[in-house]
Amino acid sequence: MTIDPQQTIINSPEQATDKQIDLIEWYFEQGWTDGMPVVPPTPEKVAAVVAALGGQPDKVEARVPPRWGNLTRETLAINMVMAGCKPDYAPVARAAILAMCDSHFNLNGIQATTHMAAPLLVVNGPIRRQIGMNAGSNVFGSGNRANATIGRAIRLILLNVGGGWPGDLDKSTLGHPGKYAFCIAENEEASPWAPYHVEQGYAPDDSTVFVIGAESPHSVTNHVADDPEGILDSIVSAMSTIAHNNAVSSGSCAVVIGPEHAATIAGHNWTRNDVRSYLWMNTKNTFADVSFQHRYGQVYNRNLPRWYKREPDARIPIVPRPDDIHLFVAGGEAGRFSAFLPGWGHMTSPVLRAIDGKPPVSGPVCVDGTCWL
Repeated sequence: MTIDPQQTIINSPEQATDKQIDLIEWYFEQGWTDGMPVVPPTPEKVAAVVAALGGQPDKVEARVPPRWGNLTRETLAINMVMAGCKPDYAPVARAAILAMCDSHFNLNGIQATTHMAAPLLVVNGPIRRQIGMNAGSNVFGSGNRANATIGRAIRLILLNVGGGWPGDLDKSTLGHPGKYAFCIAENEEASPWAPYHVEQGYAPDDSTVFVIGAESPHSVTNHVADDPEGILDSIVSAMSTIAHNNAVSSGSCAVVIGPEHAATIAGHNWTRNDVRSYLWMNTKNTFADVSFQHRYGQVYNRNLPRWYKREPDARIPIVPRPDDIHLFVAGGEAGRFSAFLPGWGHMTSPVLRAIDGKPPVSGPVCVDGTCWL
C-alpha cells in the first residue's frame, strides 16, 4: 500500500495531542507501521523535514520497488516523521534511499527474496557527529536516536512506498532484526586507517552513505591473539562456512573490525588492504564442500563464477576479490570483538553515495602526508 500524504498528515495540532492514542491505533489499522507505534506526522513536523530536503514537496526523489511507488519529498518526510527522525537527519535518509534505488543495488530483489538480507547503512564523514550518530559501544544495538530512526525511516519507506510487506511482496522466510533498523556509522576516530569513504576516493570532509544487502552480524571473539594473523584467522573461521549466501552465490560482504582488534592489527603495520587481502586469501571452502560431494547428484550452485574450478579440492573463495570485502572499524574501544556480515550474493552490488550526490575525486586522496589511491 502506498501512503497518500493527504490521508496521512494530521490536519490540526489538536489531533496530535487530544487524540494521539487513537491516531496511533489508527495507523496500525491502516497498516502503515513496521509493527511498532509511529509518531503522528503533523503538518508542522512534515514541513520542517521537507524544508530540510530543499522544499518542493511534490518533487519525486525515487521510485521504490517492488511496487515502484513514487517517493516524493513529502512522502519521504512523512515516513521520517513517523519513524521519529529529526529534520537534520533528512540528507542521510535521502542519500540512503537513493543509493538503494540505484540499479546496481537491485532493491527489487532484496525486497522480494526468500533470503533474510536487509539493507545495511554505514555513514561516514562529518555528518555522523553533526547529527549525533553512534559509531561506538553497542553500535548495532539500541540507544541512539539517529541510528535507530534513520534505519527505521528507510524500512517504513520500503514498506509504505515500495510495498515490501511480509507475506505479500516480501517473501523472506525468516528475516532478521535489521529489517526494523540497520544503520551505523564508522568509528573514524578510533580507526587506525583512513575512513572507508576516503579510501574510496572521497575527501575526509565529505559525508557519505554506504549500503549493502546483508545478514545480521556474526560475532567474532578473540581475546588472546596479539598479532594480526591470530585475530584475522578467527574472522576467517567465521567466514569459511557453506551456510551463508556468499559461500554459494559469491558477491560482496562486510567485515566490522572492533577498535581493539584494529589497534592490534595496525600496531604490526598492517594496512586495511593487507587485512582484506589476508581475509580473501584464507577464507575458503572446497568445491566438494559447496557441492555436498555430489551427494544429491551433479548439482551445485551454478551462480559461482565460471573461473572457479569444479574439482573436489579446488578452492572456492567466499567472494571473488579482496575489494568485495567491505571493511569498517566500528564499536566500543573496549572489547576484543569483531563481526562478519554475509551479503546477499551475486544478485546485488553495494553502493556508496555522497550525501550531496557528488562523485569521488579523481587521483589520490591525501591526509596528513598519507595518500590513498
